[in-house]
Amino acid sequence: MTTWPDDDVILYDGICVFCSRWVQFVIARDAAKRFRFTPIQSPYGTRLAQAFGIDPKEPDTNAVVHGGRAHLKSDAALTVLSNLPGWGWTRALFAVPKPLRNAVYSVVARNRYRIFGKYDSCFVPDAELRRRVLE
Repeated sequence: MTTWPDDDVILYDGICVFCSRWVQFVIARDAAKRFRFTPIQSPYGTRLAQAFGIDPKEPDTNAVVHGGRAHLKSDAALTVLSNLPGWGWTRALFAVPKPLRNAVYSVVARNRYRIFGKYDSCFVPDAELRRRVLE
C-alpha cells in the first residue's frame, strides 16, 4: 500500500455512470461527511492515481485513502462501505480471499462503460458536494 497525506479521499472515474452513482451512494449514507472525493480526470485526481500506479487515461479501479494508506479494487470498496453507518457488517467480506474479490471487481470494472454507460464529461457535483470534492 502507498501512503498519501490526505485521508478519507475516494478517487473515482468521473465519466463512469456506475462510479458516479457509487459516489452518490456514499454521500447519501455518509452522515458525518467523512469522505471527500476526487475524479481521476481532475489535476488532483490524476496525481493521486499516478501515485498509486493507476493509469488516469484507462483507470481499472477506484481507490480510497483511509488511515493514511491507499486501498485499491475490492479493498477500496469494502473499506468505504465498512466505514459507513449501518454497513459495518461488510467487514466480514474481507474474509473472502482477496484474489477472488478482486477478480469479481475486475470483471465489473472492465465492463462498466458497456453495462452502465459513460458521461460525455466529468460528473458535476451540486454545491453541497462541491465542498467535499478535491480538484
